[in-house]
Amino acid sequence: MPLFNAWLHPKKAEEIIEIDPASVAVPTVPPLASGEKITIAERLNRSRLVGITIGLLGMLYIALYALDGGSLNLNTVNFAFLFLGILLFASPSHYLAALAEGIRIVSGIVVQYPFYAGIMGILVSSGLVVSFANIFVDISSAQTLPIWSFISGGIINLLAPSGGGQWAVQGPVMVQAAAELGASQAATALAVQIGDQWSTWFSRSGSSRYWPFPA
Repeated sequence: MPLFNAWLHPKKAEEIIEIDPASVAVPTVPPLASGEKITIAERLNRSRLVGITIGLLGMLYIALYALDGGSLNLNTVNFAFLFLGILLFASPSHYLAALAEGIRIVSGIVVQYPFYAGIMGILVSSGLVVSFANIFVDISSAQTLPIWSFISGGIINLLAPSGGGQWAVQGPVMVQAAAELGASQAATALAVQIGDQWSTWFSRSGSSRYWPFPA
């Protein structure tokens, strides 16, 4: 790749036109207008207490992990940098704005997916997702299972924001229930997917304006 990039680079200095950094908008946390109502999500994103607490919890885990004889590897390095960044920037909103400036294309992935994995780990290990899905299965019939699958998929998505991870846990429960009740497996699976997408849209329709990607 370095050789390929060098080959693409103009050979004549007069053909090189550098971009003016001042012409590029730098992502920042937008100030609140006077009298503007602030949502709970934005209030949490701007809270220094939330950011510092999350950062300190991450640092506490690293300390306990090291004292327990844990080894230094790629996961621990990434974990330490992520939570140290949150701690030093204090509020999540300032951290997201800085990431959007430095690694704009992948900033959402860098922040979201580690938390997605952690949430899924808790839900899977505790059995909460399966138990919650079984509640809707118990009150369903062959005709109503797709409806309840849609509702349960939307609610579980608020706890497990990863669609693929959610289906890996909830999917087998709903498919088995459809087979036992004689319901349409295709309709049941599609209902879970639509419920997941519906609550994703609903929860992000009022998302923060400074998030790296549009809702």
